[in-house]
Amino acid sequence: MIFGVGLPFFLAAMITLIGALAAATMRNLVHCALSLTVAFGGLALIYLQLDAQFAGFAQILVYIGAVAILVVFAILLTRGVGTTLIHVYAQKWVLGLLLAAGVFALLGWAVLTSIPRVAAPAIAVPTVLAIGQSLMYDYVLPLEITAVLLTVALIGAVIVAMPEFKKNGGAE
Repeated sequence: MIFGVGLPFFLAAMITLIGALAAATMRNLVHCALSLTVAFGGLALIYLQLDAQFAGFAQILVYIGAVAILVVFAILLTRGVGTTLIHVYAQKWVLGLLLAAGVFALLGWAVLTSIPRVAAPAIAVPTVLAIGQSLMYDYVLPLEITAVLLTVALIGAVIVAMPEFKKNGGAE
């Protein structure tokens, strides 16, 4: 055990942290998006190790399968549209560092003071099967509407990204 946690959890946490730091520090946007995908994958591994299968598989399907791919497509479709940044770091980085440390300390204090002193009563934990049955029986219409909406948005993005044809017969 390393720092009180098992080796697989430690490795998943390191994958997540390295991916997040790479996404925050790299200059190439495509590499940043791919690093963010690695961080999402590490977070999914952590969820799966904590026996939160639904959250882990939702992380894989939604964030890796949809959001990360959408970010990569958006970067590739809009490449060269914007202006380049000259200054990467702000001039008042010390003030930002102090502000971030203050917010971190405030959040840490809030977490430490909100720990309950009495054990909470046991509640029924929903299983992946129960959530899946609920999605397929009770919430099937909102699920299908969301699928159609995402498909229409993807088709719209492809149409917007297509090159426009000239008036002289459609040839460029």
